[in-house]
Amino acid sequence: MRTAFLGLGSNLGDRRGHLAAASLGLAADPAITLGRASAIYETKPVGREGQPDFLNQVLEIATTHEPRALLAACLALERRLGRERHERWGPRTIDIDVLLYEDLTWNDAHLVLPHPRMHERTFVLTPLAELAPDLLINGIAVRELASQLHCSRPR
Repeated sequence: MRTAFLGLGSNLGDRRGHLAAASLGLAADPAITLGRASAIYETKPVGREGQPDFLNQVLEIATTHEPRALLAACLALERRLGRERHERWGPRTIDIDVLLYEDLTWNDAHLVLPHPRMHERTFVLTPLAELAPDLLINGIAVRELASQLHCSRPR
């Protein structure tokens, strides 16, 4: 089993329900064992304004999937949960991103690891810092990167 971190986000409909359904769907995959889960945070959308705020969470998992197979499993689950891709960074019922897969560096047309923009995204760093504060991204601890940004938990 290998350790990976997944970022979950939702800004349409029952946001909490979509995050919970994603966790359940991941747990139902025989090649995935759920580990720790961060708190849920509310964040402003990135990349496109004029859409509802997101709820975000990071999950630590153990998996026997290889990186591309893990991505495929996440994308298939998004589709089963009603995700429709109309525009980049647009609103979505659920988004599941593979953030990290062990200490692997990967770069192809479908998957880049570590996730190429996670070091600048509050909605990733704040929940990731709960689970792995000393993890290094580009030589800087997640805790330090997260402290430079602000993210609030929903009430």
